[in-house]
Amino acid sequence: MIRVAIGILIVAVILVAVLVWFGEPGLASINWLGWEVRTTAAAAVLLIGLAALLATVFWRTLIWLIEAPKRAARARAESRRRQGAEALTRGFLAAVAGDGPEARRLAQKAATLAEDTPQLVRILAAQAAETAGDPAAARLAYTAMLGFPEMRLAAHRGLMQAALADGDKAEALRHAQAAYGLARTAPWAWRAVLESKLEQGDWNAALALVQGALERKIVSPITAERARAALQAASAASLEASDRAKAVDLAQTAARLRPDFAPGAVMAARLLAAEGRPQRAAGVIETAWKVGAHPALWLADRDLNTAETPPERAARLAALAAMNPGARESRFLMVEQALTANDAAAAREAAKALASEPDTARLAGLMARVASAAGDRDEARAWIARGAAAPQEPDWSDLDPEGHAFAYTPADWARLVATYAETGELIHPRHERHERTISDLPELPAAYADSAAYVSAAETGDPFPQVLDDGDFGEALQPAGAEPAATPPRGLRGRLGGGSGRK
Repeated sequence: MIRVAIGILIVAVILVAVLVWFGEPGLASINWLGWEVRTTAAAAVLLIGLAALLATVFWRTLIWLIEAPKRAARARAESRRRQGAEALTRGFLAAVAGDGPEARRLAQKAATLAEDTPQLVRILAAQAAETAGDPAAARLAYTAMLGFPEMRLAAHRGLMQAALADGDKAEALRHAQAAYGLARTAPWAWRAVLESKLEQGDWNAALALVQGALERKIVSPITAERARAALQAASAASLEASDRAKAVDLAQTAARLRPDFAPGAVMAARLLAAEGRPQRAAGVIETAWKVGAHPALWLADRDLNTAETPPERAARLAALAAMNPGARESRFLMVEQALTANDAAAAREAAKALASEPDTARLAGLMARVASAAGDRDEARAWIARGAAAPQEPDWSDLDPEGHAFAYTPADWARLVATYAETGELIHPRHERHERTISDLPELPAAYADSAAYVSAAETGDPFPQVLDDGDFGEALQPAGAEPAATPPRGLRGRLGGGSGRK
């Protein structure tokens, strides 16, 4: 209003200036209560403008005085709001920094100041209690949040985490299911429910959850596809003994979804071969090998026909390697097929392709077998010494001699689904648990005979054993007159000459 009055005054001044400029001052008179005032028109205009300005200033001053209490109240509220916001900010920073006592102090201060943001105050109180190591107070804070619809999702998550910290998986699952029912797009709730189904071995329910997550865009299509392949294979493994036909269908579905998923392909091939469909089994292995060569695949392919001669088997393995010649496993397989064919020269030539590979126990064992096949005993022992200190390859090429490839337990399958779906990487439980496996290193005779046999003969008066040359790897130290060993040491059986060596 003051601006309007000032504008009127400026207009009046302009009018007066115009009147003066044209030399016509004009005449103005006022008769009021017996008083008469006469003046020029210019002066009258100025007086009226000044009066209006004074009236406006008076009115605004009066209103300002009347509204002073309200202004003071608003200032106090704004100050409290700023202090509450500062307390909340500093409180969250203290909670993130792990300063529990300071976070709790600031949470209490914010509770009295930040009255317009009660949700943030309650969240800060819960996080401050967690940071301070007071789970009971944190649980109470989260429980109080359940009474507010907009805070229930956060409350369920906090209570789920508190239950997991207490080891109460049933309570944690209850809160996760409640949260998933409230918001089916919450990834953490979906993941918690999925992990529960995996732990229970409920593969069908897990498949339904994965499909729902794909529809709601919680997971990417590639993640869902990997999870479905792993879950189909897990279902096949669980049904192999009770419903073989269903297991075959599920394993083939897993192999079709992800041909590079070796457990599904190997399981499908094994089940198809057991049903008398070796050609179909070979096709599954070949498709998988072209996409992702894996040592368990060529071992499964090798075992499809146990009646063939070593040259025939070597030719079949060479054909498999040629389907993916650039793969590391194909280079390993070319050496294996040459050893199977008893062709030491070809094995030496094929081994050159592995010269740049880093040392592992598997590589050292393979090189030792190549050297022994060529008659170079010293080189073979040198490779065995290198392999003893080299890391293992957790690739399931070291299969249990009495089990199947990828002989996962339900708990192993649960971990496989989670890790493979997330990263596309296979887990190797036997390697991680350091369970017994076939050694990658062949058992070659030592350079010097063991003296224990001589000590025992001297103590008992028995004849001393013969000292045998170590040139024949198939012989072992035997007492005089004993029959020579009929079979080579275990480490060479199944590696040389195309024997199976794995079941």
